[in-house]
Amino acid sequence: MSHLHPVPSYELANHPLPTGREEVWRFTPLKRLRGLLDGKPSDARLKWDADVPEGVIVREISADEAAELGETKPTDRPSALAVANGGDAVLVDVPAETELTEPLIVRLSGTNPDDVIWGHIVVRIGRHAKATVVFEHNGSAIYSATTSVVVGEGANLDLASLQLWEDDAVHLGQVGIRVGRDAQVRTFQASLGGDLIRIVENVEYDGPGGDLKMYGLYFADAAQHIEHRLFVDHNQPHTKSNVVYKGGLQGKGAHSVWVGDVLIRKIAEGIETYETNRNLVLTDGCRADSVPNLEIETGEIVGAGHASATGRFDDEQLFYLQSRGITSDEARRLVVHGFFADIVRRIGIPEIEQRLLAAVELELEQNVGAPLVGVA
Repeated sequence: MSHLHPVPSYELANHPLPTGREEVWRFTPLKRLRGLLDGKPSDARLKWDADVPEGVIVREISADEAAELGETKPTDRPSALAVANGGDAVLVDVPAETELTEPLIVRLSGTNPDDVIWGHIVVRIGRHAKATVVFEHNGSAIYSATTSVVVGEGANLDLASLQLWEDDAVHLGQVGIRVGRDAQVRTFQASLGGDLIRIVENVEYDGPGGDLKMYGLYFADAAQHIEHRLFVDHNQPHTKSNVVYKGGLQGKGAHSVWVGDVLIRKIAEGIETYETNRNLVLTDGCRADSVPNLEIETGEIVGAGHASATGRFDDEQLFYLQSRGITSDEARRLVVHGFFADIVRRIGIPEIEQRLLAAVELELEQNVGAPLVGVA
């Protein structure tokens, strides 16, 4: 297994309490996790509000049934606790050959910043089905969840997860995806709220021909910690993956973490992969950690690479805009809007795109007039 990816297991004993010295936990401020590592059960639940298109089945299943469906196993302690303490799982089932003409949107909201909540979700996309599924998180809670996504042969899935919490929320999430033979999967993660957000995404392939695209954006404000960790396991030949994540930071103590790991196994000949992370630092006092990784066990591939960059505003862009009578704050807004717009447009749901761009604008309003990094 990859040295950056713990062995999946339901057994809590296989996921010891982290100390912060482990590679997979070294960036996370453990003291701010507020009870999500000690395993205490809770009866609290997030409120569900779902727009369910015709033909989709949403129902509760037992944890044993979820395992029998072939869900991905937990890879860290919080996700193992979510399975153990979450009670029944929620199954979102799109039957084989079904083509949804409208997105399935699930809104999950919390009302108490002191509620510890465990979640367990399974998404099953049948062979040759086509669907768009959106999970939107808002409100206040201390939430840890595991979401397993099983995509059948030849299926087409667009999966979006929006973290739009209030500033006092804590969210730890594991998303495990199994891409079927010749299936096409696009994922989108957006983290724009919360006190601490840590999302772990693990992807594996169930046969040749799988095509994966992963997009994400995040915006960390003063004292916020937003962490995205990705692991793409090319365990089948002739598979593809492309990862593009963009982040913005502003305010003292804002901290973002992006860790991308792609493992190309010996069997995975003829694969093609690339991962990109870009961070835009708006003010002093921020920290962006960006760690791309490639682990290659065979040279018989089409291509593999990664890129990472962290920087401040482009002086020439700002000068150009201000020389045409645009104020400093408006110039900042336009530059950030352009930085994120390319990612947001890939969602393909106009309502969601507009809301995310509005959320980015709202983030910028919190630091109107603040001095830009490196700009007098």
